[in-house]
Amino acid sequence: MRDPYQVLGISKTASAADIKQAFRKLAKEYHPDSRPDDPKVAERFKEISAAHQLLSNPEKRGQYDRGEINADGTPRAPQFHGFQHAGGGGAPFEFEFSSSGARPGGAGGAGGPDDFLSEFFSGIRGAGRRAFRTRGEDLKYSLAVSFLDAARGGKERIKLPNGKTLNVTIPAGVKDGQQIRLRGQGGEGSGGGPAGDALVQITVKPHAFFERDGDNIRVTLPISLPEAVLGGKVEVPTVDGNVTMTVPKNANSGDKLRLKGKGLPQAGGKGRGDQLVTLQIRLPDGADEKLRDFVEEWAKQQSYNPRAGIKI
Repeated sequence: MRDPYQVLGISKTASAADIKQAFRKLAKEYHPDSRPDDPKVAERFKEISAAHQLLSNPEKRGQYDRGEINADGTPRAPQFHGFQHAGGGGAPFEFEFSSSGARPGGAGGAGGPDDFLSEFFSGIRGAGRRAFRTRGEDLKYSLAVSFLDAARGGKERIKLPNGKTLNVTIPAGVKDGQQIRLRGQGGEGSGGGPAGDALVQITVKPHAFFERDGDNIRVTLPISLPEAVLGGKVEVPTVDGNVTMTVPKNANSGDKLRLKGKGLPQAGGKGRGDQLVTLQIRLPDGADEKLRDFVEEWAKQQSYNPRAGIKI
């Protein structure tokens, strides 16, 4: 695996902000969604993500800079040069130890020392892997859902940077900004460690006439003049479909009615909120001469002032 600094195109003195900025720039350029038919792009994105995961972790970065681990997060075995073994009256036997084990560096007998030391350092490497076993990074995503899907719940399909697609279960009543955790769908772990999680942040799109108020839903309902004066039954939209509601006689714009249990699911399965309906009297579009004549005649017989209570 390549040097992570070279992968991100930064120097070894780069700050955490420099690392983040370089990763974002490259991730945007090499995101698999940009060129889904090019397998090299996916491999490049994987390399960029692995480099960022290592360098964005101060502990791992320090271990890499000190030569304690490789670019893929696996530990490096200690290196010794010039180690000599006097064997059976022969010339000194030199070994150079690296992460791949011991190898002869000079003349000497074959067998014993090489095999023994190779096995010894293999044990060190195995123990090191267990010591450096780390969990993968949590990856964050955002998902926009409709108001009705957020209210009723459902499923949405998302595509991860590695090309994998997942079905995300949207719980009924999910709030704007709420986070959903997908276990084991994040970055790969190091040294055999478990994968991180995918954290999906929900954005709820606004609705044309529904508005959330805690666990309640607010809606403004237009009614006609006859419905306001005479009362009657009218249809009201809810997140579960239309229902029938009774408008009382002599209703006014601004009057509020409550539909019990027609709101959003409450936390802990304790029931549902309500739908709060605000009435709004709407006159017909365009001129209606009969209505005008009636109101003119009716007004002559009335002396009420609807603004009597408003005084400065």
